[in-house]
Amino acid sequence: MGDFQKLKVWEKAKNLAITLYKITGQGSLNKDYSFKDQMRRAAISIPCNIAEGDELDTDKQAIKFFHIAKGSSAELLTQAIIAHEIGYLSKDHFDYVRQECESISKMLTKLIQARQR
Repeated sequence: MGDFQKLKVWEKAKNLAITLYKITGQGSLNKDYSFKDQMRRAAISIPCNIAEGDELDTDKQAIKFFHIAKGSSAELLTQAIIAHEIGYLSKDHFDYVRQECESISKMLTKLIQARQR
């Protein structure tokens, strides 16, 4: 506990947030300010909640924030699905976001299981 920057899931989530900022800064999505903002907030929430949870004193507290991060990952994936279906995200960008969200969610599940032991 307490060294979140060494967590692979945090690194992956941080990189997703950075990439998502770049993706949402172009094309039609860039002009839909509320949708763009909501996607960015969901993306940022993932690594932030991982970091916050890892810095807390107990595994029980940490697990709560890891679950919140999983929820934010699902939220971002849902937004990406919608963005793709309305033509805001290209197939390549959508596939990247989907793959990363699914991978992060699986990694968080394993982290939660490890902290529950």
